[in-house]
Amino acid sequence: DFTGEQVTVEDTSRVLALDTYGTLATTVHALGLGDRLVGRDVSTGVPALAELPLVTHNGHELNAEAILELDPSLVLTDYSIGPLEVQLQLKDSGIPVVILDGTRSRAVIGEQIRAVAEVMGVPDAGDRLAERVDDEVAAAESEVDHLVSARGTEPLRMVFLYLRGQSGVYYWFGEGSGADDLIEALGGVDVASEVGLEGSRPINAEGLVRSEPEMYLMMTHGLDSVGGAEGLLEVPGVADTEAGLQGCVVDMSDYEVLSFGPQFPWTLRALARAVYGEDGVRP
Repeated sequence: DFTGEQVTVEDTSRVLALDTYGTLATTVHALGLGDRLVGRDVSTGVPALAELPLVTHNGHELNAEAILELDPSLVLTDYSIGPLEVQLQLKDSGIPVVILDGTRSRAVIGEQIRAVAEVMGVPDAGDRLAERVDDEVAAAESEVDHLVSARGTEPLRMVFLYLRGQSGVYYWFGEGSGADDLIEALGGVDVASEVGLEGSRPINAEGLVRSEPEMYLMMTHGLDSVGGAEGLLEVPGVADTEAGLQGCVVDMSDYEVLSFGPQFPWTLRALARAVYGEDGVRP
């Protein structure tokens, strides 16, 4: 697996695919193996998997008891989700646990699809899906380039905010978070990376204002948790930015926006049209 450990997989009939982004379960489903999944994490938003029992609690924490009750024959996961103690407990119980790369970006989508397919015993299907998705990503990028060119101005200065108002969680995402690659794919400037922010950090009002964002990208549940676009202005620093003054915020389903899974081409197209409008002129 990603850690270099040799893991023998003999049975893929009862699978859990768990990560913070919902990417792994989405990939299993896209490979035509969704019927093998016996549970899901909170980030898995595929409608066909919605009735599966939830095995995370308190957000993205793995629940060992809920997992063991489902008697999985295989667990696919990565270090984006935890706690690590639960993953180790599952290994100690005799369940094959395969740790995959937790990186999320365009560059690893095909590689990730192939890795999941290899573990599931369908490498040929993985190659076909990866090639198709790579072609679709390239086509979506071309569409974005057209919209950006039609706009004819300097690249938009964007920042991704991760908010959970009910828990007092106010973060901005920067370099290496996946949000930076998403913003690059949209033809924008990631202002968090520009000011040297790596990963995710609590929002610093002064730093946010100094970064001069023109647009906020967010998860839908995150925006709802602070009371929508109007409530967003109460987050320290937001009202003092151009994006805040203009009410310029684009939100997308929590299940899709940072997943970078097989559905990414559609994610990119939808976001680009929301950002630029159908013809490159924002509504």
